[in-house]
Amino acid sequence: MAELICRALRDGALDGEHAPALTIKDSIDSPFGPHVFNHVLAQLSANILSAKSQSQGLVLVASTRSPSFYFDLLKGRGTDDASFPKWLRVLDCYTDPLGWKVRLMECGSISNQLPEASNTVRLCNDVRDLDKLSLSIIELGRELVGQGKGRFSVAIDSATEMLRHASISSLAALLSNLRSHDQVSCAFWLLHSDLHEVRVTAALEYMSSMLANIEPMARPTNVQRGNSDNLSLLEQNSNKGKFHARLKRRNGRVRLMSEEFCIEPSGIKFTAVSSDDGMITQSLVPKVQFNLQLSEEERIERAKVVLPFEHQGTGKPIEIYDGRQSFDQINIESSFGSAEKLQTNQDPGKGEIIYFRDSDDEMPDSDEDPDDDLDI
Repeated sequence: MAELICRALRDGALDGEHAPALTIKDSIDSPFGPHVFNHVLAQLSANILSAKSQSQGLVLVASTRSPSFYFDLLKGRGTDDASFPKWLRVLDCYTDPLGWKVRLMECGSISNQLPEASNTVRLCNDVRDLDKLSLSIIELGRELVGQGKGRFSVAIDSATEMLRHASISSLAALLSNLRSHDQVSCAFWLLHSDLHEVRVTAALEYMSSMLANIEPMARPTNVQRGNSDNLSLLEQNSNKGKFHARLKRRNGRVRLMSEEFCIEPSGIKFTAVSSDDGMITQSLVPKVQFNLQLSEEERIERAKVVLPFEHQGTGKPIEIYDGRQSFDQINIESSFGSAEKLQTNQDPGKGEIIYFRDSDDEMPDSDEDPDDDLDI
């Protein structure tokens, strides 16, 4: 299922449609959102390098980690660091997000503590101005793919960090502008849901075409339990969790899926949900007051129902039902001569059309073609 999300980001957007967007949502109960974000980032980077992705480059907005962390992460996944300038740009919102270091350097209070400028990293000194931040993202993407029809991807390592300095309306406008930009292939971001109000989380979920919700393996059901039970739950949730995904398809349908994951030294590993967890499939069925499933007896009775135009294949002549009279009534009327005698062609190689008038009150000229008087 996580691979399905990575493929959707890899395939990108169709012409005239918004770019697919993914929200990765975690909480303090299962704080493994950064691991999932790093996995998606590494998968998309590998697809870009192998030319399997619609996007030709990646713009990473680094707010919670330094750019060097992500460079080391990608190099650990087998990416050659010499190739970074060709397909990767990092907007550094981590080193000096509010411009304090720049002002202290201008006053002479501190020495130069900013990293050296490079072709891959651009420093952002004011994360509160999201309009300027949006322009910087677009400029960095165009440095990679040019002004033509090339597309690039956008990754934001923490929407929560951006909401510390900006309003939800400003962030929603930034994300909407990125999704509607004709050169953006896809976008994804990380959100710590328990640090925000419900309306904030709902707004970002509404703007996403995909949602990845990270939950713990087990939750305490009684806060009065002993310390041994709490320690057992902590051990279960220390490196494992559940990964629930919701994907909105282009036809409007929503697909729900679930997986389990485990944090290993080499990275995060996803596995299918165990078969004993029956709540996964049952939760997808809406709660209604009637039964949506058929019993075995009901299936047998349904199989015995004869459809109106079904050929029975019992050896009897096949008769076509005209929609108004039963076969028995037609046979009886024809035997007693009550039906109209129709002239038929005796040539067996030709067919005939038999018309039954609905009622005697029907006008005689109703059998004629109403378009006969048209000069066509």
